[in-house]
Amino acid sequence: MYPKQIFDQDCRQCKRLDDFLCEVKQKHPDYHARPVAPFGDSSAQLLIVGLAPGMHGANATGRPFTGDYAGLLLYETLYEFGYSNQVKSESLADGLMLKNCRITNAVKCLPPQNKPTNAEINQCNDYLAVELKNLPQQAVILVLGLVAHQAVLKAYGLKQSSAKFAHNAQHILPDGCTLIDSYHTSRYNVQTKRLTKEMFADVFNAIEVKRMAW
Repeated sequence: MYPKQIFDQDCRQCKRLDDFLCEVKQKHPDYHARPVAPFGDSSAQLLIVGLAPGMHGANATGRPFTGDYAGLLLYETLYEFGYSNQVKSESLADGLMLKNCRITNAVKCLPPQNKPTNAEINQCNDYLAVELKNLPQQAVILVLGLVAHQAVLKAYGLKQSSAKFAHNAQHILPDGCTLIDSYHTSRYNVQTKRLTKEMFADVFNAIEVKRMAW
């Protein structure tokens, strides 16, 4: 259970998102269709930040990157690098556990067409800011995609121009944590080879270098 400052299961502050989730729940009564909580080790030194829950993934299952294509490469890589006890994440009841790793989203609710508005990103940013402030020293923040990158900078109170997004780029943050960028593990990026398994492994190899100091 996370403190309410980090995650609020009953949050309904964004009317467009709340209305949309109500519609989704009517069409798919068995879906989670509410804000999706962070998942993993509460004291993790690796925090992975995605964009938002996917319609038939986290929005359905209630776990980030679970049940859809975007989670396949992510969880496979987490397993290979020792952050997970199993290679796939399929449901809340599958027994999967993360070790020294947590996954969260910049926006906790499913947005229409997977595109949150700037106002919705800003509204949810307070939760992310508190989560970041509670990270241990020298933690690594891995962002998947530009929007997550921008959300982390905003949560730190930094200008967007202070750190340019680029795949496998590293940025030292004011508190000593390291921000590492990666292209998102979306179906489009993986199938078009904008992000390959080798490219994603390179990101985790960079994290391993940081991990040696933990």
